Amino acid sequence: MTAPRTPTTVRKVLGRLSLPERTFIADALRTETVGGVLLLLAAVAALLWANVPGLHHSYETVSRFHFGPGALGLHLSVAHWAADGLLALFFFVAGIELKRELVAGDLRDPKAAVLPVVAALCGMAAPALVYTLTGIAGNGSLQGWAVPTATDIAFALAVLAVIGTSLPSALRAFLLTLAVVDDLFAILIIAVFFTDRLNLAALGGAAAGLAVFWLLLRKGVRGWYVYVPLAVVIWALMYNSGVHATIAGVAMGLMLRCTTREGEQHSPGEHIEHLVRPLSAGLAVPLFALFSAGVSISGGALADVFARPETLGVVLGLVVGKTIGIFGGTWLTVRFTRARLSEELAWADVFAMSSLAGIGFTVSLLIGELAFGSDTVLTGEVKAAVLTGSLIAAVCATMLLKLRNDRYRRLCEEEERDEDLDGIPDVYEQGDPAYHLRMAEIHERKAAEHRRLAAEARRGLAEVPGGAGEERDRPA
Repeated sequence: MTAPRTPTTVRKVLGRLSLPERTFIADALRTETVGGVLLLLAAVAALLWANVPGLHHSYETVSRFHFGPGALGLHLSVAHWAADGLLALFFFVAGIELKRELVAGDLRDPKAAVLPVVAALCGMAAPALVYTLTGIAGNGSLQGWAVPTATDIAFALAVLAVIGTSLPSALRAFLLTLAVVDDLFAILIIAVFFTDRLNLAALGGAAAGLAVFWLLLRKGVRGWYVYVPLAVVIWALMYNSGVHATIAGVAMGLMLRCTTREGEQHSPGEHIEHLVRPLSAGLAVPLFALFSAGVSISGGALADVFARPETLGVVLGLVVGKTIGIFGGTWLTVRFTRARLSEELAWADVFAMSSLAGIGFTVSLLIGELAFGSDTVLTGEVKAAVLTGSLIAAVCATMLLKLRNDRYRRLCEEEERDEDLDGIPDVYEQGDPAYHLRMAEIHERKAAEHRRLAAEARRGLAEVPGGAGEERDRPA
């Protein structure tokens, strides 16, 4: 006699989040959305500042103005400070987000982590492949293969805020997780492929500083006046080592503890992220956009974007590669695992979200500067291609998401409904007997009120002379 077969557990893909995860995601996305709107405004301001004839010279003057201690190798331009200095804050937050996902979020469970990791990897490999094929076909430079591989979550959320779509929390969370994994691999790309010289003494000093940073955290030392100066020293040493300085931000973010202990409501990592994220999203990234997105835009320049293999590869990589990569990675994961797409969503929703991930602004601009830094003309054209590709991806995603917006609105209303007014959405209390008892009392009160109103209506009809049908039965 054969043993009974154990039933196969089917895991939902893009299903409803747990309540704590939903709350955390909502708080993070709220800040990112505000930062994304500021990022959008900064990009528009940069384009106006750089293209209005009377202002163009001042934009170039400010961007190229140098300041800082030359003796320490830090006499940098304003644009350089924004790219290497301010973006370190952005990558510091990215490091904390990644650490949290690994120890307390979706990436903690290997089975749950498969989908976003595979989708993110495919969403980076496909754009790189599209760029490479375009470059080979047009005999162009292949240096920019990494430019279209990054997704800008803040810009994507700003687009969602502008178009007013009610994207369900599961799709928003998946987009955020994709961006976190995307940032990790972007950091690895920057560290591995864009380090052409090494100062071993400075690199060793940065490593020693990171070791001290880690030991202080392990010992429970508190005080911003300890960590901020140390972080600045680590950043300066990393910059002088030849490794991109933003790597220092990631490394320090990954060292923070993101799990709670007894008596803690929030982990140190979550607490610091809550403090630093507004500074990153509201100041650092918009200032980087202001001094990086100021490229000359004209009819001829836009036409050139589609004429050169390097720039056309960036546009196709963002618009076509990202969409096909993320959608294909998601479909393959569901096809070859025991996971199943949530019944609340359709593959059209995954495709629309994949096209939204083609918005690759901040990190794409940074990689473009690193890839073509020696050719200022091509660097400007690649930046214009990033802007063009991101705009096309945003328009395509807007049209696709708007087609499903009524469905999204109903899902969001269901997620937000709180009929018992206890502060917890009803969908999270279906297994709680106390919730059903509260709802029974609410319905009983409503039923009693309706019975009272019905009795009053009957008494009113009885008091009318001739009864309710007298007017109807009277001959014409």
